[in-house]
Amino acid sequence: MAGDNNFRINIKIDGRNYPLQIDRNDEEKYRLAAKIVNETVKKYRELFRDMESTDILAMAAFQMALSNAEAQQREGDNLFMEELRNLNDDISDFVKDRQIK
Repeated sequence: MAGDNNFRINIKIDGRNYPLQIDRNDEEKYRLAAKIVNETVKKYRELFRDMESTDILAMAAFQMALSNAEAQQREGDNLFMEELRNLNDDISDFVKDRQIK
């Protein structure tokens, strides 16, 4: 199909291959995500040598979900602060306009 930007890649996570159909423009993002997962799994494997793979993967997933939640919260806090600044600017403009009249 001409112009089709999707293609198949294989992502390896914890030694297992996972074929994915992705947009070619997103390949770097997918490979980086797999690298982060594998680094996190490796870290947990070194810390908890006797733990089962399922538990290691669950802990890695939880850590990444927590990081994502923290990033979303920071983004929400930033949006809230921006809204407060905008509201403050609007109030300041209103007060200045009232003082001029």
